[in-house]
Amino acid sequence: MKIGILGGGQLGRMLLQAGINYVVETHVLENDVECPAAHLCNHFTKGDIKDFETVYNFGKNLDAITIEIEAVNVDALEKLQNEGVRVYPSPSILRVIKNKINQKQFYKEKDIPTSNFIITHQLTDLKEHIAFLPAVHKLGEGGYDGKGVQIIKDKSEIEKGFDAPSVLEKLVPVQKEIAVIVAMNDKGETAIYPPAEMVFDVRYNLLDYQLTPSRLAKEVLWKVEAIAFKLLRELKSSGIFAIELFVDNNNDVLVNEIAPRVHNSGHHTIEANYCSQYDMLWRIMLQLPLGNTAAILPSALVNLVGAEGFSGEATYNGMDEVLKLGNTFVHLYGKKITKPGRKMGHVTILGNDYAELTHTANKVKNLLKVESKI
Repeated sequence: MKIGILGGGQLGRMLLQAGINYVVETHVLENDVECPAAHLCNHFTKGDIKDFETVYNFGKNLDAITIEIEAVNVDALEKLQNEGVRVYPSPSILRVIKNKINQKQFYKEKDIPTSNFIITHQLTDLKEHIAFLPAVHKLGEGGYDGKGVQIIKDKSEIEKGFDAPSVLEKLVPVQKEIAVIVAMNDKGETAIYPPAEMVFDVRYNLLDYQLTPSRLAKEVLWKVEAIAFKLLRELKSSGIFAIELFVDNNNDVLVNEIAPRVHNSGHHTIEANYCSQYDMLWRIMLQLPLGNTAAILPSALVNLVGAEGFSGEATYNGMDEVLKLGNTFVHLYGKKITKPGRKMGHVTILGNDYAELTHTANKVKNLLKVESKI
């Protein structure tokens, strides 16, 4: 069977690593010949994942194709699907999810609980909605890894907003931020992973570390799972999806946004769950039974990002000390160049005690620094 991946970054790399258990011919399309996934696939094609002809020609002889990032040519995927190539996720739902305006409108139409929002078309529109502040301004398309998101507290910060079609979301008093990975196969069978509790780095608006399974009251956990399954049913698409949610101060659960692919918040599943998110996607693409999503042990996950003040060829200072820690697993993404805030890897820690997991996560953050030779 021939399987294609649009995008060759760290997610593509980890997906390919999980795929070694299966007899498949793997193909990657990416513009960078030195991308992390390039050396792991059977066939690498250099090209633009946003270009119609490039994506169509790449995929027309494949059995199935998936994405590493939403910024792909959906029209080409739609044509491929119409010609019999299985596409994960469905191009129709990818068209909705890749645009945050469409995504928020989808939640509203399908009665999925989410924060109040206003659509803006240009920066000057924000002046008409001062009473709606504080709010979060999200670029409709093109935002990724914390880029394209600005918190606007009052009218003095309006210039921080985006002069392009965007969503202005009412700021929610958040008690906890939760992420949950869900999956559906071509038969409509579903699976859900234990939710993760996320802590963000406010400098870069990136996941700093997370704890899984999250420590939620049963009633809140039921809400999270019910909303996740409702959203999965409304998407009507096979594939794997990462749903980010807010638990507010009243224990109400709101959907923040969704990613139609394997996700940072599911990296821990490689060691911490019986079936990783990556293996689950392979099972779906190869039309095999869904895997066991149960946690083997609780876990903490720490993102490794480029340190402030360092740009250039990456070095990993403190690696020896981290590798001496028990039940700690280091994943480097194979990126040669570091810069401040760039995702360079992650570390997963396993254990039964949440206090100890948090302690070790902070120890890893302090010990392991991604810097440069210059």
